[in-house]
Amino acid sequence: MKHLALDQLADLGEFTGGGDLTEYLKQSNMKSCNWSALRDIRISPDGQHIHVILHKPKGGLMTFDRLQRTHQLQNHKHLDLGSGTSGKIVDLVYLGQRDKDGGSSDLAVVQENGGVEFWRYEECKAGWYLQQTSELCNSPRAKVVSVCASGNVIIWSEERPPSESSLSSTAARNNFQYCICTRTYELEERGVCLGGVNIMLHNSPRYAVIASADNVYLLPDNNETKLSSISKFFLTWSPDPDSITVSSACKGTLLRKDLHLSKESDFKRLISDCVGLLSTINPPEIIAFSATGCGGLLVLLGSGWISMLQKDGVLRRIYKLADNCLYDCSLCSSMHVYGGVLALTVDRTLYLIDIRCGTELEKIPLKKEGVLFVNCRERNVPHLLTESGLFVAKQRERDLSPKTPGHSESISPESLLVEAVFEEACKYYQRRSLSSTQLTVEKLKSGGMFQAPIALSSILKGYLKTQKTELLSSLDAELKSLVALEELKSSLVKASETELALHCENLVSEEVSRLLCTELDRENLLYLNVIFSTFPLESWQALQMVLQLRSYEEGSLSAKAAPEVWKTVLSPVPAGHATPPNGQQCPPANGAVPVFELICQSLFRFQPRWLPRFVELAQQQQAGISSWNYGAKDSPDSPPLYKRALAILPEKAEYQEVEVELLLCSQRPNAVMQALRLLMQLGKWGQVAQVAERFCQQSPLLNKEIFTTLLGELSQHRDLDPYLDLLWTLCPEDLTVTSILNIVLKNLPPSTPERGPFQTDGSHLTVGLLKPLLSKVLQRETKPSQRYADILQSPSFPPPTPPRRVKGPPR
Repeated sequence: MKHLALDQLADLGEFTGGGDLTEYLKQSNMKSCNWSALRDIRISPDGQHIHVILHKPKGGLMTFDRLQRTHQLQNHKHLDLGSGTSGKIVDLVYLGQRDKDGGSSDLAVVQENGGVEFWRYEECKAGWYLQQTSELCNSPRAKVVSVCASGNVIIWSEERPPSESSLSSTAARNNFQYCICTRTYELEERGVCLGGVNIMLHNSPRYAVIASADNVYLLPDNNETKLSSISKFFLTWSPDPDSITVSSACKGTLLRKDLHLSKESDFKRLISDCVGLLSTINPPEIIAFSATGCGGLLVLLGSGWISMLQKDGVLRRIYKLADNCLYDCSLCSSMHVYGGVLALTVDRTLYLIDIRCGTELEKIPLKKEGVLFVNCRERNVPHLLTESGLFVAKQRERDLSPKTPGHSESISPESLLVEAVFEEACKYYQRRSLSSTQLTVEKLKSGGMFQAPIALSSILKGYLKTQKTELLSSLDAELKSLVALEELKSSLVKASETELALHCENLVSEEVSRLLCTELDRENLLYLNVIFSTFPLESWQALQMVLQLRSYEEGSLSAKAAPEVWKTVLSPVPAGHATPPNGQQCPPANGAVPVFELICQSLFRFQPRWLPRFVELAQQQQAGISSWNYGAKDSPDSPPLYKRALAILPEKAEYQEVEVELLLCSQRPNAVMQALRLLMQLGKWGQVAQVAERFCQQSPLLNKEIFTTLLGELSQHRDLDPYLDLLWTLCPEDLTVTSILNIVLKNLPPSTPERGPFQTDGSHLTVGLLKPLLSKVLQRETKPSQRYADILQSPSFPPPTPPRRVKGPPR
């Protein structure tokens, strides 16, 4: 097995002034938590030059060059670039190499006062030469705080003195007096040609600019910015197309604004479009950041997560550091991405992480602190600078042999490999699992969760050169299942169409039966969805067998499924998933249709008449078994079963009969009234009368609502005339003549001016039609109440006076 380890690439003695560099690094490491000194080290893209920015006491720049020839190293004179300048050095910008062999390279030393010195290194002359001195900023009072280069453009953030009109505003004077400026450049033989200054962003807070491929990121300087709200977001400027993106460390991209129309943008106007969104988020603090080299940004957050903002604006988590690694914000000295590997130095430890899956590839302890850098010639290899020299991380063969061969308790290579295979599988399945329960090797072996054992077993067999291994023994049952599956695949290839259909039917039946008898997780539910969509007829036949569906001549349906099957069938809709309208499939967040909806779709496709009867059976099971504590009846987030069944119906007129039956089978008052109105819209007055007679006996409130609805419908047309006798029998006991007349008058259609008061076309309600109902109610009102009949039938009224009691003498 191979692992990553550090190999020394060069010694600091190969650099000019290497002793001074070694002494500087030793002093930095000797000082407690003095990580800022390491952040002042810059290494050229070719790895041949090291520069150290000095801030105190005089400032300046030390340069150390690696020479390929021995006589050049002996004759080379150590130079301190920028040591004689009056301005404080902000940063260095490497402008590139003029030839492929690296014979010469250009460097821009940017000072705080806006001055810039362009230096060129000539390999043949073994030295740095000043090409020209220029002014980067237009204003002589500007102050550069950060600088970088992207392509042929130099980008910097400068502080400008406030104008007289804004001197009275403390916020404008202290926080929003910075500008983000750009300037193109071209390398020429005798110097550098600078273009004009372009202000990309006005009135901005203090930002640190960092270039990553074609993008430039503007990150707030938390040490200098006094407004806490500014640290909630950062900006991304994309020169092509000319646009600015607002992003956060918790949501990714929030807003994107094009700058095609206005080349100069104001910071306050840019942020005004997302102020409301920014007030609702609370992202973690950005401790460290680095360019990915492909247009993205790598950030280390205060929560311990290392996240990457991709070029498309998606923020993706990569790796979580341990809590003890973040007790100080300055522990992370540097981090970079090398191809698919993230390298990070934290507290004298080098972490190597796979950015695709977040797996920790290696954790290498360091004797001293170091600085990571990207070498343009080997971009996919981590390079590290320490006081011992330059190092690269390369793969080495891992020694698995026991360190004490003569010891009786030495560990065998076979047991090491078996344990490593299962531990790696545990980590893999734990990442993919939605459960918080920790997965162990024993549970993985016994739970039948291990996949792809043939490949791992063959690798182990080839390595150990043995026929029977411990891993093969532990995976014996699963290997037999896989062998049987391979044999079945071979038989399918050779089978005829009839045999192929029979095999397919048997397989689907076994899989549907197995899945419906277990508690489904997300992956198995997705798998069941694929089976139903790929083999609809075979799945319907398997459903009839698993649920034991039987239909009788009178139209009834029975199902004798096991309790565990009903538990799986009636599993509720996930929380937060609303019931979709009819005919619109809206699966929950995991992308799969629930089991109950799958069965309803299959019933509706092959036996639509069975669907209402099945819903009735499901409701009985749900109401009868309360110990499961899963149903929609107890869960406010899960809709009732009849609504879930209605959601699978297409919105077509020919399916309205099934919709009515589903509404009626629920036995719920609102659903019954909805079915009654739907029948009235369809003009099926015979069924309206049957439904009214059936459900008026259910409850007095539903009786009153049904009678009121039908009486209002009767006031508008004469279609209910054949059923008036039935309607009068449904009149509630507490309804009076006045209330009946009010209902009729409220629902009468409006009269037209062409028609006289006594002219009618025979479609309006008349007093003659209402006479039987009004007579019946009037008789009921005038009939003496039986509530106090026993009192009224008393032989003596009022009751006799009770006998008086003789009072005794007063005390």
